[in-house]
Amino acid sequence: MAVNIYDTANQLEQELQQTPEFLALQKAFADVKNDDFAYASFKKFQEKQMELQQKQMNGQDFTEEDITEMQNMSDQLSKFDTINKLMTEERSMSTLMDDLNRIISKPISDIYQP
Repeated sequence: MAVNIYDTANQLEQELQQTPEFLALQKAFADVKNDDFAYASFKKFQEKQMELQQKQMNGQDFTEEDITEMQNMSDQLSKFDTINKLMTEERSMSTLMDDLNRIISKPISDIYQP
């Protein structure tokens, strides 16, 4: 019997959306979006992160100004309860994704084990 791994992946996608971790993350992000000031600050932080990632990909070093700006933005974000909750839920979701990746990757890593 042939296995269609994509059907399994699509099923996993649907089930992932029903996990407590996903639902909590979804709610936490909706709460951030409902706070106009927190959401605007969050978006600015994301834009700065992307800018710095682009710099890094281009082999450019971060300036002291870049580092200071990110620290200031991070400090500003930490003042929002909604942002703190979002970060907590992101960590939970990341743990779940790491666990799933470890399970999915096990057959490949087993190949290379003595």
